[in-house]
Amino acid sequence: MTMTWQDVVVMATGFPEVEESTWWRSPALKVGGKGFARLRSEAEGGFVLACDLAEKEALLASGDPAFYTTPHYDGHAYILIDLDRVEPEHLQELLDNAWWLTAPAKVRQLRARDVR
Repeated sequence: MTMTWQDVVVMATGFPEVEESTWWRSPALKVGGKGFARLRSEAEGGFVLACDLAEKEALLASGDPAFYTTPHYDGHAYILIDLDRVEPEHLQELLDNAWWLTAPAKVRQLRARDVR
């Protein structure tokens, strides 16, 4: 199944306080005013998602063609994702992780209570 930006929006807006916005003049998702996902308009295309550096390294080392980076993102806690190649379940998990990394503490606390 090929994923679209609209699929990403539907998945992510299920998390508390996620809003559609723009970031670097392209469609984005933010929580607490902080961007965690952006549809890239650059030549390499794709979708940029916040992640911790260890997770980024593991995704790149996995050899899965859905995940890549560019020199611009080297050393930064963002992974580039090919929406045509990523599995929906994996994308949902990565979006969840990106939300937890980015959401303000008070919003995370509210969700943590709901999860229990």
